[in-house]
Amino acid sequence: MDDRGVALIVGAGDATGGAIARRFAREGFTVCVVRRKADSCKPLVAQIEADGGRARAFGSDARREEQVVALIEEIERDIGPIEVFVFNIGANVAASILEETARKYFKIWEMACFAGFLTAREVAKRMVARERGTMLFTGATASLRGSARFAAFAGAKHALRALAQSLSRASWGRRTFMSPIQSSMGRSTPPSFARTFPSVMRSRTRTASSIRRISPTPTGTSTPSHATPGPSNSTCGPGWNAGESSTY
Repeated sequence: MDDRGVALIVGAGDATGGAIARRFAREGFTVCVVRRKADSCKPLVAQIEADGGRARAFGSDARREEQVVALIEEIERDIGPIEVFVFNIGANVAASILEETARKYFKIWEMACFAGFLTAREVAKRMVARERGTMLFTGATASLRGSARFAAFAGAKHALRALAQSLSRASWGRRTFMSPIQSSMGRSTPPSFARTFPSVMRSRTRTASSIRRISPTPTGTSTPSHATPGPSNSTCGPGWNAGESSTY
């Protein structure tokens, strides 16, 4: 199996995150999967290795700056350069705005947005210096609109989407690709959603002049040139988020 570098999946849960990790492993990447406790990743690592892939499990609280800095340094030093970074931490907890507590609202924002900032910042430092790399952020319908019982989640996912867009514009002119992702398939088919990622990832090899700036693309329009639809009704490209995960 060819070694294509490291794919870092932060929030490698049992659904979308695990499917993404397995797919990148099949593409020849050494997959580093992260949850708060490394033991939670052991079944996923065992499955990837049983299928002939390479995987490492890490425990890290992505809300804690010192842990994130140490995590990225360890991976880059001991395993290899991070070529792909996927942020997939969710925090989907329903509550009426009248019953929401300040503590829970803040924790949801920490998990679904602030953790994305911390991890993306540390990875981006390396990718920009190398002038290559791919960063992907998964989200949900809440990334696009609010809902009566999901004010905290929607606020965090809106902020994460804005972070991804800001990163993309900041990387303009470099051989890096940073984008939010949209899938219209829903949460029940994460493996199909994950199958779109390698095609998007490979767009990092295009010249800087061919990489588009991020701009919102309404659902139902044509897929951007650097995204390839999966086998289901999916769209993957600039300006959108999707692929929800509620476990970390």
